[in-house]
Amino acid sequence: MLTQTGMSAPGADAMPLAENDPLAAFSDRSLLIVDDDKPFSTRLARAMESRGYHVQVAESVAEGVSMVEARPPAFAVIDMRLGDGNGLDVIARLKERRPEARGVILTGYGNIATAVTAVKLGAFDYLAKPADADEIHGTLMAQPGERADPPENPMSADRVRWEHIQRVYELCARNVSETARRLNMHRRTLQRILAKRAPR
Repeated sequence: MLTQTGMSAPGADAMPLAENDPLAAFSDRSLLIVDDDKPFSTRLARAMESRGYHVQVAESVAEGVSMVEARPPAFAVIDMRLGDGNGLDVIARLKERRPEARGVILTGYGNIATAVTAVKLGAFDYLAKPADADEIHGTLMAQPGERADPPENPMSADRVRWEHIQRVYELCARNVSETARRLNMHRRTLQRILAKRAPR
């Protein structure tokens, strides 16, 4: 079943945008988010809606492709690795249905080389997870061939590491032993990290 998060129908009243907001130049603000990390996609959908996008959310390649077939969006944010396949399949179909669409691939650790290939196959750009809404919005609005401006307050390396550990911990159903095994980390070391507050 296709999922939607707070979707506003095209033509409906949208949050007024500042005159200098580059999104104001786009008459179609439809955005498709394809990610099987539901907490992340829910937060991102809300954040992007607050920036004026009309958001739809899919949790798999199959759902994403179905949404593209039904109504190809102007923008897309797609995770590289999904439970039923590769996000590149969604990008490829989007570029066939709507060549001018801007699709950003989100890639995890160790997949940067693959993400570069994604750009060659039609993705507008790529970002390493965890990426926030400001980074994603800036990337979607960047001019072709230009990189988005770096965020004013990017996460520290310690925070990126902490976020990655927390994500793996949640994906392992909060099983410390399994998380430690997957991260190749000593169980006690992981417990100490989990007991600490998130670094700034």
